[in-house]
Amino acid sequence: MTPPYVRIAADIRRMIVEGELAPGDRVPSTRQVAARWGVALATATKALAELRREGVVRAEPRVGTVVAEPPPALPPAAPREDRTTAPVSRDADAVRRRPGAGAERDLTRERVVRAAVEIADAEGLPALSMRGVAARLGVSAMSPYRYVGSKDDLILLMADAAFGELGYPDDPPEGWRERLEVAGRTLWAIFRRHPWLAQLSPLGRPLALPGLTVHADWALAALDGLDLDPATVLDVHILLYSHVQGLAINLEREAQIAAATGLSEDQWMDVQGPALTAIAQSGRYPAFARVIGALGDDGYDFRLDDLFELGMRLLLDGVTRLVERSRDSGR
Repeated sequence: MTPPYVRIAADIRRMIVEGELAPGDRVPSTRQVAARWGVALATATKALAELRREGVVRAEPRVGTVVAEPPPALPPAAPREDRTTAPVSRDADAVRRRPGAGAERDLTRERVVRAAVEIADAEGLPALSMRGVAARLGVSAMSPYRYVGSKDDLILLMADAAFGELGYPDDPPEGWRERLEVAGRTLWAIFRRHPWLAQLSPLGRPLALPGLTVHADWALAALDGLDLDPATVLDVHILLYSHVQGLAINLEREAQIAAATGLSEDQWMDVQGPALTAIAQSGRYPAFARVIGALGDDGYDFRLDDLFELGMRLLLDGVTRLVERSRDSGR
């Protein structure tokens, strides 16, 4: 009997060949595949992993799995082995034919973590499961547990690896403000790469991870020697981190809402436009109406990157005043 994941991969492949899905189009997500074909998430993940292996689709971070551009020709079937000229022992033949035998031998903790990060990057943290990781790697469902004790342990390893991807220059900038700007932009770049990181832990429960502590150490070093008491130094560091994390939360939420509704931000605003116009014209909210009216036909472009830069500039302006007052009081 043909395994379910093979049938699902064939159905999606047919959709691509017949033009139902064009290059760059998003293919059904893991959860959509599971619901549409009535299979487990692990089976859905395995079907998409098979298509990725063939090069028919590719993972696009924060978008999902999309049709490759252009999709390559399907790989030719492997030639049948001529057993009269290439005899092998029964044991060797069994190893060769056992599904995933090579993948099992090559499995490491690093590969497990990397596969999990790829799933979370493409489809969000809710799509992550140990079975899904195993399916992506082409190994048995229990194999990842040889390297990671649980899903919670795996998420911590993922976070440590992700936060550790970007570091800091050996020669830091001269000024404390410039150093904090480097810290903020480095963290923002990491959250941009891995939006699921922003969902992991509230500020009052910091993750004890070496990869994250690197960023804290850089920020605290930038504030060292500014005549601020230790509690204030930590407050400033936490405020900077919360600014980055607070905006980054919206990256993941937007991806989830877009996947659930099928509407982009611009499309959603088009749908909501008449309602917002009615509110502005009601006369009950004059300040809102004035600002919206002043925007004119160009409207307002919502850009998280711009908000990040504005927020960091305002935050550091405030820290500058704090440092100046502290130094004035110490004279």
